[in-house]
Amino acid sequence: MKQKIIIIGGGAAGFFAAITCAESNPDAEIIILERGNEVLQKVKISGGGRCNVTHACFDPKDLCEFYPRGKKELLGPFHQFMTGDTMQWFEERGVALKIETDNRVFPISNSSQTIIDVLVNSTEKLGIKIKLNHRVESFEKKGNQWKISTNQGDFDADKLMIATGSNTKIWNLLEKLGHTIVSPVPSLFTFKINDNRIKKIPGVSVVNATVSITNSEFKTNGPLLITHWGMSGPAILKLSAFGAQFLAEKNYQYNILINWLSKPTQTVFNELKKTRQEEQKKQIILRSPFKEIPKRLWENLVLASEIKSESRWADVSNKQLEKLSIQLTKGIFNANGKATFKEEFVTAGGVDLKEINFKKFESKIHKNLFFAGEVLNIDAVTGGFNFQNAWTGGYIVGNSMAEN
Repeated sequence: MKQKIIIIGGGAAGFFAAITCAESNPDAEIIILERGNEVLQKVKISGGGRCNVTHACFDPKDLCEFYPRGKKELLGPFHQFMTGDTMQWFEERGVALKIETDNRVFPISNSSQTIIDVLVNSTEKLGIKIKLNHRVESFEKKGNQWKISTNQGDFDADKLMIATGSNTKIWNLLEKLGHTIVSPVPSLFTFKINDNRIKKIPGVSVVNATVSITNSEFKTNGPLLITHWGMSGPAILKLSAFGAQFLAEKNYQYNILINWLSKPTQTVFNELKKTRQEEQKKQIILRSPFKEIPKRLWENLVLASEIKSESRWADVSNKQLEKLSIQLTKGIFNANGKATFKEEFVTAGGVDLKEINFKKFESKIHKNLFFAGEVLNIDAVTGGFNFQNAWTGGYIVGNSMAEN
């Protein structure tokens, strides 16, 4: 007897599961229900419209470190379907990929449409039905079947997959079925900071800053970008992801400590004293001993250390150099609010991971109810990791649903 499978959500995880299932079980009848009039919208806008497909990290244990939530649970699944498998999957279907210098993986076409086309074309070839503008109103278990009601009619299914991302209405329906929902909070956001040291230098970046949230365990390092509204870049985005719950509880009022050089304060102080000895007649504001610090940022940090713009190195006291070394390595900035990272919006929160069997991505509460993607309390830092979670979950769910 033909298996009937319904997938709620026309995103990356849903499409990947549908294709995997149909390839493993060609007799299955598979329907994707999408509430909007287009599918794969998150794929379309990701990576600035280029689609950051995955990340060139090929060790499952190392890959897990990029997931603030889901790190432990994803280790087993990543041994089943990994970043290299994702790349092979797309390349076998005619999508040429490239690894950029920061290890992010993109299609050579630099267009997310390339990824969308291969997913949509694969569903068409496999006879998978896509129902647009089908908003799910409810779903419930009746006997061994699922009954799904939408604004355009009802559906029956032997197996049901939820791949709706961060959808509050679906989470509410899952709560009615007995699942626990971890309250969603924003992840991957930039910091709003109003500070004279950075106010007039948007666009300035530092290659390797160390950033921590004061009075917490959260600390990251990497490139940092100064923006019109505050700070962004990989170091800040990673910190926002790992500290998502903590920062939400603080109502986004917090202080961060920045070491612009990622060097000990004493080391920096000694380098400043050495420069004073060697460059006595030069203006301090014009001569930074640290190539890592952009000129405009150096000028602002010098002035913030109560050193006059006309001062020469020979005129500067040890006390002033101490203040400058602290500005360079222990600068405290007050953050007041957050801003969305580009057009992308990621949340921490979703179905409690304790209620999922990650060998199949199946509910422990209801047989034949599957999940993948951000509907679960899994999220990652920027760089293709959230998509890899979707591909891995979709692949495992697809194979699980294909089983009779």
